[in-house]
Amino acid sequence: MELKADNGEGIDSWKEVTLIYSAALRQIETKMEILNDEFQHVHQYNPIEHIKARIKTPESIVKKLKRNGYESTIDNMVKYINDIAGIRIICSFTSDIYRIADMISEQRDIKVIAVKDYITFPKASGYKSYHMIVTVPVYLSDRTVDTKVEIQIRTVAMDFWASLEHKIHYKFEGDAPEHIKSELVECAKMVSDLDARMLSLNEEILAISREREKDEDM
Repeated sequence: MELKADNGEGIDSWKEVTLIYSAALRQIETKMEILNDEFQHVHQYNPIEHIKARIKTPESIVKKLKRNGYESTIDNMVKYINDIAGIRIICSFTSDIYRIADMISEQRDIKVIAVKDYITFPKASGYKSYHMIVTVPVYLSDRTVDTKVEIQIRTVAMDFWASLEHKIHYKFEGDAPEHIKSELVECAKMVSDLDARMLSLNEEILAISREREKDEDM
């Protein structure tokens, strides 16, 4: 595995890549924690269950560059790989997904450059998640680097399914037996049904709580 540095300006070493993308992840994480705390303060409710963050390994980056026909250079990595820095936001209900996406979009120093809504339009495998590619400014001593971060937003149930699907994909190197693929699709439908029922149940609980509050105020 080798990532060669080009002679252009900008990021020129894997060490600097790690520094900059780690800083971008910390910024996004901090913003999400603040928004979650604010939401609790205003609405007495936390839309975010937990957050996972990771930097893609050099081996994975090189493999992805080669798969897409690019030479393994730092410049190509920064230019063509959108998920070097990845953050996954796990929430309780499907309604939270779009609420969180809106909160991210409204941040002044975050620029949304691409969105893939696999909630409304799931993959054929059954995969559901809401993906955003954003840039966030990382302020260094001599310059500002607008750094790409991939944000995935999904429910706990979707994350459980995706984790299993990911393990199966690598276990069979992307060529799982058809009956396993079919079973995964069926499980994805069950996950969607569970999410819908849990959301409906939560809305009913909230409605009952509001009615009780009204009665107490009278």
